[in-house]
Amino acid sequence: MVRIRLRRQGLKRQPSYRIVVTDQRKARNGSYLENIGHYNPRTRPATEIIEEERALYWLSVGAQPSDAVRRLLEHTGTWERFERLRAGESMEDLVREAADSRGEMPSPKTNYPAPGDGESKIKAREAARLSADSGD
Repeated sequence: MVRIRLRRQGLKRQPSYRIVVTDQRKARNGSYLENIGHYNPRTRPATEIIEEERALYWLSVGAQPSDAVRRLLEHTGTWERFERLRAGESMEDLVREAADSRGEMPSPKTNYPAPGDGESKIKAREAARLSADSGD
């Protein structure tokens, strides 16, 4: 069965995801049939870019989205347009509507600092305890 799911990218503790179409038997980060978008939860607002025409095509031929991808499709309006496609509206009208509704997106800014290579919490607590003891 063909699935639409997230494929993890990025560094350690700094994930971003590609939205890919793949066989469900493949590994999470294994090979895929097509890349149809990307999602970066580390920006505010989160960056969600989906190639509407390809997503509608794969959904129309029976690809099943994962739970996370389905939430993304609902958030971007693609899922609602897919249901209208199944009801009989033309693909061209729906893709044109998606392009019009996309409009201006605010420039996303990374809201989270990169994880530091600094001291661990245990070492920081120990240093704070030692400095408090020396102050007495």
